[in-house]
Amino acid sequence: MNTPFDPDPLPPRRSLVARLRASFLTGLVVIAPVGLTIWLIWSVIGWIDGFVLPLVPQAYHPDRMIQDFFGLDPSVQVNVRGLGVVIFLVFTILVGWMAKGIIGRSLIRFAESLVERTPVVRTIYSGIKQISETIFAQSERSFETACLIEYPRRGIWALGFISTTAKGEVAARSDPGGEMISVFLPTTPNPTSGFLLFFPKKDVIELDMSVEDAAKLVISAGLVYPPDRSLQDDEDSLKII
Repeated sequence: MNTPFDPDPLPPRRSLVARLRASFLTGLVVIAPVGLTIWLIWSVIGWIDGFVLPLVPQAYHPDRMIQDFFGLDPSVQVNVRGLGVVIFLVFTILVGWMAKGIIGRSLIRFAESLVERTPVVRTIYSGIKQISETIFAQSERSFETACLIEYPRRGIWALGFISTTAKGEVAARSDPGGEMISVFLPTTPNPTSGFLLFFPKKDVIELDMSVEDAAKLVISAGLVYPPDRSLQDDEDSLKII
């Protein structure tokens, strides 16, 4: 029988297979994010090149230009990616610059009026346009604050994002005596889907963490917590002293 004065037993020595397995899993944690990021970027660049390069004359393709410059055999395949992305970026910037002008806005309104008169196309176009404006538009209507709410019942807390203050009929019929806030409650691990909830402002707790840190917490299912800002502020103040 062990007594309080007996030395602590040594932890069991792991086998070689267990140590190799642990090293392998650690390596995956390091390699997987880097590898998947490179693969995703490489795939997107290849997809854009495959769409744009057929519109460019064959003589101006980067692989053909390299073959002609170095005098390589035409049978030698040179895979060069990125020219299509550059052309796509330049074309998109030009379209955006033209759309900001009077002529561009007039053309866009005329084209949208034609689309609105087409039964099936207008539904698809309006949906894609709303998604594009939500994701890419440079406007102030974006999530700026993470919050805590009690959902789906009292005593259970959920992480959400404050979008706007409720207005119109929603605010008038829900709580005429107080201010209502619209909160987006994301799902895990896919934060692009979720629920739109309306809460009284007094029942919403705003957090100091950034929206990016809150999104990481949701995507990781609670495994990646942001650092405590209050502790960091205390450490910074001690360093200054």
